Amino acid sequence: MDADSPTPLSAADFSSAVTAITSAFGDPTRREIYLWLRDQIDGVTASDVAERFELHSNVARHHLDKLAGGGYVEVSTARLAGSGAGRPSKRYKAIGNENPIEFAVRHDDLLVSLLGKSLALLPGDVAARMAEEVGVEYGRSLAASMGSGEHVQRSFRSALHAVADALTSHGFAAHAEKQGDELRIVAQHCPFGDAAIEHPVICAVDRGLVKGMLSSLYGDTVPATETTQALGSETCVTVVTSR
Repeated sequence: MDADSPTPLSAADFSSAVTAITSAFGDPTRREIYLWLRDQIDGVTASDVAERFELHSNVARHHLDKLAGGGYVEVSTARLAGSGAGRPSKRYKAIGNENPIEFAVRHDDLLVSLLGKSLALLPGDVAARMAEEVGVEYGRSLAASMGSGEHVQRSFRSALHAVADALTSHGFAAHAEKQGDELRIVAQHCPFGDAAIEHPVICAVDRGLVKGMLSSLYGDTVPATETTQALGSETCVTVVTSR
């Protein structure tokens, strides 16, 4: 293997990555704070967050410090003009708003491109089924690396959040949300890049990942792709219903 080739994560490294991501984004309020913070170009104070999300200032500070500890938020200290000689306030700012998360997991663009071209040689329905099956198998292996087992039982919603966290650690910048009566996984970044745009059938791998992980963490579900970045949407949305 070339010295510059990406090294696949071991099961232990992946588990550590998931743990780190979960620590930062495992709380739904913290995820909402981070998403909001990304749009605040000049950064915010803990008081700003407390007011925006109706939290006690200490709770807001705890969430911000968790994000800072994970490397997703930078902290600066400055005294605002006209604030007197009191203690300077901390300001929190999302790191790299234009590309907010530097993902530790690297993907081999050559292999992804080869996958897309190979799938393009097959009839559309066959290619989609094959891509989803690949995702399902890999999703099950990811769930196994997270310590799932037959004696571990999760609620549908908690399993969905665990899947979103795992997808985030694999470069999808995903979160779970409820919209109306639907539970959805929303991915704000596609790690497959231009290959998915050229061969949108690759998106079936995403759906398979969700299906495979949930089958191990919760049970049988029916994920359905609602929107994809490959077809021009701002996010990739997978709607998931339990059986």
